[in-house]
Amino acid sequence: MIVWLNGTHGAGKTTTSALVQQLLPDSRVFDAEKVGETLMDIKPGLPWTGNFQHWPPWRPLVVETARRVLDYTGGTLVMPMTVLVEQYWREISSGLAEHAIPVRHFVLHADQDTLRKRIEGDTVLGPSSFRLEYLEPYAEAARTWLHDEAEVVDTTHLTPAQAAQRIAEAV
Repeated sequence: MIVWLNGTHGAGKTTTSALVQQLLPDSRVFDAEKVGETLMDIKPGLPWTGNFQHWPPWRPLVVETARRVLDYTGGTLVMPMTVLVEQYWREISSGLAEHAIPVRHFVLHADQDTLRKRIEGDTVLGPSSFRLEYLEPYAEAARTWLHDEAEVVDTTHLTPAQAAQRIAEAV
């Protein structure tokens, strides 16, 4: 099974995924961003798109990597990864379904002011204009499709531990 934690930057996906992994027996965290980083390391580089998710190989490689890891280890993969383009989510989720891999899709949500404060106050990564640029695309995805496709966990007033507990209980 895959427990996919979606949501924009500052929602708490990375922190929460580590806590969910501790609560779910036989689970591992797989950050699909690492697949994107591998593609970014190709020299000379792939055509510039501004985001590795726009590269057509990224989505099937995420599916294939998750499938292979699950075939090897079994259990549950907890995957913290923002996917805001509906077509990309459809490609990933249908690819996983073709391999009969169940997915529990959660969106960690927070209001825009909270997200902005978290990003600007991040002591690990520091303030990031890149991360702030995704606030409006997230809001648009949430309005148009994303919240309909997932179980929404509002993290505005939750600690990561509380969010992780809610997700683990739902799974």
